[in-house]
Amino acid sequence: MLARELVAASTRPLLLGILAEGENYGYALIQRVRALSGGKLAWTEGMLYPVLHRLEDEGLIASVWKPGESGRKRKYYRLTSAGRKSADHERQQWVLVHRTLETLWSPTPA
Repeated sequence: MLARELVAASTRPLLLGILAEGENYGYALIQRVRALSGGKLAWTEGMLYPVLHRLEDEGLIASVWKPGESGRKRKYYRLTSAGRKSADHERQQWVLVHRTLETLWSPTPA
């Protein structure tokens, strides 16, 4: 299991990245994260929706109610133009952290 702090820190860039692929609804976002992580990240609705609401309050995502495949209404989320910029910025930051850790943990030749 990943440390709670790491899961919390990665929630925002993961959501922005997934929504950059196209609009989606809450349960599908949870399933996409699970699939991307090979089942190692198991988000709950209780941790997902506060982050979605915060991103919406910040103007990074917008939502709309639509009928789902079953006919039941679902709230779909999509990136705004500000959200696309933020997603790019988040990606740059995480790539830098990833490369730094990769360099640190790479075996050095003898």
